[in-house]
Amino acid sequence: MNKTTAIGAVLAATTDEPIVFTTGYACRIARHLGDRQGNFYMTGSMGLACAIGTGVALETARTTVIVDGDGSVLMNPACLVTAGALATLPLVHVLLDDGSYASTGGQQVPSARADLCALALASGYRMAADTAGDAEFAELLRTELATGNGPVLLRCVLTEPDPPVPPRIDLHLPAHAHRFTTHCSTAPSRMRDQ
Repeated sequence: MNKTTAIGAVLAATTDEPIVFTTGYACRIARHLGDRQGNFYMTGSMGLACAIGTGVALETARTTVIVDGDGSVLMNPACLVTAGALATLPLVHVLLDDGSYASTGGQQVPSARADLCALALASGYRMAADTAGDAEFAELLRTELATGNGPVLLRCVLTEPDPPVPPRIDLHLPAHAHRFTTHCSTAPSRMRDQ
């Protein structure tokens, strides 16, 4: 599996769920494969995908997907603890692990030496699983999207090369934020009503 295949599987398995794409190649690939109002493309804020996604899921009570990177998670592992402390948070955290900071020059990330699934479970995530195959990942993703019961981590081990990465995103940032906020506010928040 490569990053493009994994992101394509996320887009194929989702419909109107808010999706937070980590900064760098992930958001560029996602925009190229299928731009949607509910896609949030992070810009210049590596390490904060989990924080943003947790906030979206908490505020909207909608199943929210985070498409994160190994380097991003290791830059800010405290976000796993925050998400894990919210036992009923409807969050599917997809971790794309290629062992490198791909979009900043390919520097090595020590993700192979850290058990990121164990870290998520120790932080309180309901479930964490390593996936390496396209079909296995797609099935786990569909199952967890349907469940929407507590934060889960799906770590995709990426071993295949990607096709050329699409160009940088040229969205006007305030307009992008407005379109995402509008999308997220279309469904009532159960948590605010409690």
